[in-house]
Amino acid sequence: MSDLSIKLLFNFAYILAKERGYKKKLKTSGFSFKLSFKYACRWICCRRWPKGLSRQTHSFVLFTCVVAAMGGLIFGYDIGISGGVTSMPSFLRRFFPSVYRKQQEDATTNQYCQYDSPKLTLFTSSLYLAALISSLVASTVTRKFGRRLSMLFGGILFCAGALINGFAKHVWMLIVGRILLGFGIGFANQSVPLYLSEMAPYKYRGALNIGFQLSITIGILVAEVLNYFFAKIKGGWGWRLSLGGAVVPALIITLGSLVLPDTPNSMIERGQHEKAKTKLRRIRGVDDVSQEFDDLVAASKESQSIEHPWTNLLRRKYRPHLTMAIMIPFFQQLTGINVIMFYAPVLFNTIGFTTDASLMSAVVTGSVNVAATLVSIYGVDKWGRRFLFLEGGTQMLICQAVVAACIGAKFGVDGTPGELPKWYAIVVVTFICIYVAGFAWSWGPLGWLVPSEIFPLEIRSAAQSITVSVNMIFTFIIAQIFLTMLCHLKFGLFLVFAFFVVVMSIFVYIFLPETKGIPIEEMGQVWRSHWYWSRFVEDGEYGNGLQMGKSSNQGTKHV
Repeated sequence: MSDLSIKLLFNFAYILAKERGYKKKLKTSGFSFKLSFKYACRWICCRRWPKGLSRQTHSFVLFTCVVAAMGGLIFGYDIGISGGVTSMPSFLRRFFPSVYRKQQEDATTNQYCQYDSPKLTLFTSSLYLAALISSLVASTVTRKFGRRLSMLFGGILFCAGALINGFAKHVWMLIVGRILLGFGIGFANQSVPLYLSEMAPYKYRGALNIGFQLSITIGILVAEVLNYFFAKIKGGWGWRLSLGGAVVPALIITLGSLVLPDTPNSMIERGQHEKAKTKLRRIRGVDDVSQEFDDLVAASKESQSIEHPWTNLLRRKYRPHLTMAIMIPFFQQLTGINVIMFYAPVLFNTIGFTTDASLMSAVVTGSVNVAATLVSIYGVDKWGRRFLFLEGGTQMLICQAVVAACIGAKFGVDGTPGELPKWYAIVVVTFICIYVAGFAWSWGPLGWLVPSEIFPLEIRSAAQSITVSVNMIFTFIIAQIFLTMLCHLKFGLFLVFAFFVVVMSIFVYIFLPETKGIPIEEMGQVWRSHWYWSRFVEDGEYGNGLQMGKSSNQGTKHV
């Protein structure tokens, strides 16, 4: 981990330590914070968790959630690595010579269209189509065999794809490798958010679940740093290390899935009641878990009584869940963030940066992404989901308008900017970073968190598959058409995404209720009290009205 990352993490921990009562004056020198390692560690070790949990218990829960969240590394690494290698001349010269020839033309040609190649976009987007297909299969695996096995499959498939890409000699090998990577991501993205939501104490479900998004952002940052250094390797084979390096995050999630316990919810679904009860005692830190265990068993029986969970989703009482399962991932992709993250080097190269400068600019945006996700971890259970959604949307809207104006003013409609001054590059990168920060503490983590916490057990696996599938469908579509849209819409492309940011912010304001601090199996009260969704969810109609995620010594609340 870099010195910058360490400072950011300790700064975050120290600020929280100060809030918790450790009144140590924070000394500053310019933008550098002189942090106290002792106070940062004291907050990490002594943070107050729900009553009744011993330090040993919440250390165990924290460990399992952190290890599981590492499943996001494979998704993040791929997002960061794909855009980097497609801007490396040696990679383009070997696999996409037509794009390489356009790239080498002088600056008087149309810069908007230099990367417009169906074959190149197929290389990037084929992964997401494979992830879409595998997420549907992963739903059955996750439900019948547990969350851990789904994570294991994801790690193994991703590892195989990374090896094929690292040793690729032909374009078809790249595509096959990308498809295997996609299968791995589909399994991981299906199982990890569910695992985190079921293992985490309900009061800290938001922060621990966002660990998945934090791992995605760390994966992106690591990939972009590696791209920057591997691009400098003489002989032009650095792209092999970038692609083959995906083996490392794949091994992390593979080995992690072997040491993780399964969730009590999953064990009960598979009839392992005694094991589930033992595990429930371990993660709740109390001996008497009979009341919560009985509730989980009742919820599981209702779940198993449903023969066709996919068609069950169409029932009237699940209308709000189905709507959110579709609309939240749909809007998440139409923020335009994946355009920035997996095409960042290509985009910066298009607007006049050299290859080295474009890769470094991508590293800067990746660092901002990680830092802003830490803000979300701190604030999601304090400020609430709706506040972060709306604030982030406003921030992204302003930045997209400014970036569109900057690119339009300099490149016009013919894409010939001439000489680009240094101040121009600084302004563009600055506003893109502010845009990335807005996404990273709002739609980025919450796009995974909110769907995973609102589904009752009887539809949870199927609904999560829909969330992942919709996410991958639109990631695939945007990855497939982005370079063509950039060629034809030019700077207006950013205004298209800005329009969708307005629409999604209005949607959240009107239709999304606040889910902060609500146990998973009590979400029925959220929908019943909403001005619009209450007409679909009536009293006594929402699942069991049972609660998960509370220790039994706090009492189980029926709604």
